[in-house]
Amino acid sequence: MTSLKQRLILAATLWITIGMISAGFVLSGVFKRHVSDQIYIEIYEHLDELVHLAEFKPGAPPRLSRQLSDPRYDIPMSGYYWEIQAAGKVLAKSASLENSWLSMPPDFPAGTGTHAGKSAGPTGTVLFAARTDGTIDGTPVQFVVGTDQRHVDVAVSRFRSILSWALIGFGLSMIAGAVLLILYALKPLNTLRSSLADVRTGASRKLDGAYPLEVLPLVNDLNALLVSTSELIQRARTQAGNLAHGLKTPLAVLTDEAYRIEENGLPQSSATILTQCRKMQTQIDYQISRARAVALRSIPGTVAEVRKGAEEVASALRRLYGETGVAITVDVSDGLLVACDPQDLNEMLANIVDNACKHAKSRVRISCHGPTSDKTFDLYVEDDGKGLPPEAFEVVFDIGERWDSREAGSGLGLAIVQDLAQLYGGDIKLQKSSMGGLWVVLKLPAADTSDVAGV
Repeated sequence: MTSLKQRLILAATLWITIGMISAGFVLSGVFKRHVSDQIYIEIYEHLDELVHLAEFKPGAPPRLSRQLSDPRYDIPMSGYYWEIQAAGKVLAKSASLENSWLSMPPDFPAGTGTHAGKSAGPTGTVLFAARTDGTIDGTPVQFVVGTDQRHVDVAVSRFRSILSWALIGFGLSMIAGAVLLILYALKPLNTLRSSLADVRTGASRKLDGAYPLEVLPLVNDLNALLVSTSELIQRARTQAGNLAHGLKTPLAVLTDEAYRIEENGLPQSSATILTQCRKMQTQIDYQISRARAVALRSIPGTVAEVRKGAEEVASALRRLYGETGVAITVDVSDGLLVACDPQDLNEMLANIVDNACKHAKSRVRISCHGPTSDKTFDLYVEDDGKGLPPEAFEVVFDIGERWDSREAGSGLGLAIVQDLAQLYGGDIKLQKSSMGGLWVVLKLPAADTSDVAGV
């Protein structure tokens, strides 16, 4: 797919090229017509001179009182010729013809007046003019002056060569000027795209810069849309929090009532109510987390630094599991950015690392070293615990499900991580770790931090 800049440059180049070629044909044709006209003007002048200088005496062939003023009629095969004819016979001719003569076309009109045409000559096609003037023994005398077509062709060929180079130079300068003009005209769009990149990477919350009147309404509308989107997202997050707090009290009341029912001798009814309350709490926690992730995904500039998030999670969990002897190491390269909200990244890593710490014997490792071929990051969390059997790799992603029901937990951790990752265009996979326990692969898209310079 070509860019707008490429399309404009291509269109300008094509149009200029067509214009230069058309101009070349037109100017060449005009010049050829001009040279031909000048040749005929010269022929007519020499024809007048030939008629004026011709002398006729009885019993003698016609002769000239003096030679024509143009010496080329005296140079053999020079391409400049004249003849005096009568009844198809040559009575006199120029020295340039030597032993040749001019062949008049069979359909050439006879009679009075001056006529022009083309005929075969000793050195090629000849442009000539003929005039009938006077008689010899009652036979009309025809005066003919001609010049080779090649003189016109040579002049036109030289002109075309000079014209071609001139038009090429002019066309290239026009194309260069068009390119500079297009680049200058599209510069505000480059600025706009750079500002959008800043918004996308989180460097700015609105489009900054000076824009022409044609682009300014679009910029204002985009800034208004960004503000409106942010407000809607914040409102959605607030409503999600309000929903959580609004449901927390009724659920607490129902749970308390379930315990009262148990004290009143109805343990089965109490267990049923408690089970349903836990399911409702699980669904509420899951849907609130999902709604918050959907909202944050829509905010421009959602970028998180992987190493910073991993260090924060590791620092918090070291304090929590410090007494258990589990060591958490972070092996993440600096400067790695994922297209994800930092809070969501921390939540995903916290759930994964927390699970690893619960089942690890002594070691948990967080690692990430660079983007893969499909412009994503693979974050690895592995432990040296007993791990999970392969048949459990899919079950643990179900909402509220735990492979070992004896372990504490809500069963939401990995389900929320999977949903969050997929909402950001990533995924999560479980494998067997070389350390002996579980190896969790969290795949997230790399942040697009390139500052695009062109359109």
